[in-house]
Amino acid sequence: MNETLNTIMDRSSLRRFGKKEVSIKNKELIIESALRAPTAGNLMLYSIIKVEDKNVLEKLSHTCDEQPFIKTASFALIFVVDFQKPYDYFANGNFLSYCAEQGNNPVYPSLSDLLLGSQDAMAAAQNSVIAAESLGVGSCYIGDIIENYEIHKEMFNLEDLTFPLGMLVYGNYPENYKNIKQKRFDTKYVVFNEKYTKLNYKELKDMYKESENSFISNNKFEAKNAAQYIYAKKFGSEFGREMERSVNVAFESWMSKKYKEINKKIKQ
Repeated sequence: MNETLNTIMDRSSLRRFGKKEVSIKNKELIIESALRAPTAGNLMLYSIIKVEDKNVLEKLSHTCDEQPFIKTASFALIFVVDFQKPYDYFANGNFLSYCAEQGNNPVYPSLSDLLLGSQDAMAAAQNSVIAAESLGVGSCYIGDIIENYEIHKEMFNLEDLTFPLGMLVYGNYPENYKNIKQKRFDTKYVVFNEKYTKLNYKELKDMYKESENSFISNNKFEAKNAAQYIYAKKFGSEFGREMERSVNVAFESWMSKKYKEINKKIKQ
């Protein structure tokens, strides 16, 4: 395999960082690499918030589902879906007057736009991960940034037309680090030819065989099998319910009434 493929194949989430801070040059290269990611219409429908303040990282270690290793990272990047910038630009360019002149109702950001911006943001995030790994800098995705929306909105001065989709923490590898890569599902259960394939229960049990083999009946969730355990740990959990609540609040802000009010005035 070539060097790039080796970087991808060797990479794993790093949750223990070395004491040496990531160099300024490497931080710049990681961010520059993120900005070179594919983007819809070259609009770059995202912003990146760089966090280096140790006090802020400390707070994030609590607001993102109590993960202490976050505060030990050299820095973090929060990838934010951002329609505030384009719509501020449109507003300054009098797009409402243009729509009225053309006899068209103005179009405002919808959930489909949120998904499109999410594609941009995550492409940028993954570019940063591969770039970091190639520089010897480890990283870990923190999906829990979508929890506690109100807190994070205030912490980072987020506007209604933005959404903190994902966060990555970065740091140098500690000395004598042993890379332990988790196994992935078998390709045949993930990659389907031409059309989606619905798996039967036997295939699903085989797909989850690592969890099936490591399942312990005497567990804190009182689960009777691996399926119940995974559900309880990831989907039926307290942080899962907080994610749902938080995202619903964010969606309400995204589909803000003030944009609908402007729409009504245009129609009149």
